[in-house]
Amino acid sequence: MNALLKFAALALVGSATLAAPALAALKEGARAPDFSAPAYLAGQPFTFKLADALKKGPVVVYFFPAAHTPGCNLEAHLFSEAIDQFKAQHATVIGVTAGNTAELAAFSQETEHCGGKFAVAADNGAKIAREYDALLPLRPGWSDRTSYVIAPSGQIVHVYSNLSPKKHVQETLDAVKALGK
Repeated sequence: MNALLKFAALALVGSATLAAPALAALKEGARAPDFSAPAYLAGQPFTFKLADALKKGPVVVYFFPAAHTPGCNLEAHLFSEAIDQFKAQHATVIGVTAGNTAELAAFSQETEHCGGKFAVAADNGAKIAREYDALLPLRPGWSDRTSYVIAPSGQIVHVYSNLSPKKHVQETLDAVKALGK
């Protein structure tokens, strides 16, 4: 009976951990770590440079666990549906992942995912995710689902961490619009 209670307690703690939103360590007001990474837009390779993107306006850097996984597919699709609203605010959207990086060229162009509307970057070795403290605790080496809005000054103005992909677009879009006010 005692072993059963211990098992139930561990299961409860484990399920609570999975259900809780992730907590990003980089806070609003912090300076965003600069990075460059191999990226794809509509299947075409290029090097994404945060410093260059910030010269054009705010940047939404959203970390996702891995291409071609259900939550990440949904999140990419939601960003692709809203991309014109981000562009109207002169914002750049870049998805960054340390998982399934060999699949990013296809992921960037497939209509049901990015649809060629925004770039995705490969974070081989999870170096960028580590700098942003956006590592998935349950799957070491993979990115967590954390979104940052970075002002052109390089300052982080909004952070949203949640394993559910459903609110990342609205959270970041609202923050980008607030910058324009």
